[in-house]
Amino acid sequence: MEFTLTRRVIAGVIEQDGLFLIAQRAKRDEHYGVWEFPGGKVEPGETDQACLARELFEEFMIRADIGDFLCESTFTSGTKEVTLAAYRVRSYAGEFELNDHLQVKWVTALELDDYTFPHPDLTIIRTIREQL
Repeated sequence: MEFTLTRRVIAGVIEQDGLFLIAQRAKRDEHYGVWEFPGGKVEPGETDQACLARELFEEFMIRADIGDFLCESTFTSGTKEVTLAAYRVRSYAGEFELNDHLQVKWVTALELDDYTFPHPDLTIIRTIREQL
């Protein structure tokens, strides 16, 4: 199979008082109901940080200050090659409104095992645990 498209997706790791924000997907696709670190696809001409700030505003109506790069992984989805890059979110302002998710939860690094994540997000979980 030949890959026809390369896509870059950015995820945000929001930590507060030792808890990490995870969000349950509401989009009716193959990942409906699974948990994720929120974010989205990079648009043409957009930086990773600008993408993540935009996506967090669109999904939750929060203004996020994007921090350091955390990790990335590459995977295939159909005929697409996708790179998922994760960044820490230093801080945010605003109250969470759910525009694209069923719910959000604040969980410890150990509690992440209690939730189903898409395979690419497992790299983020491993990296979080390594840095604790």
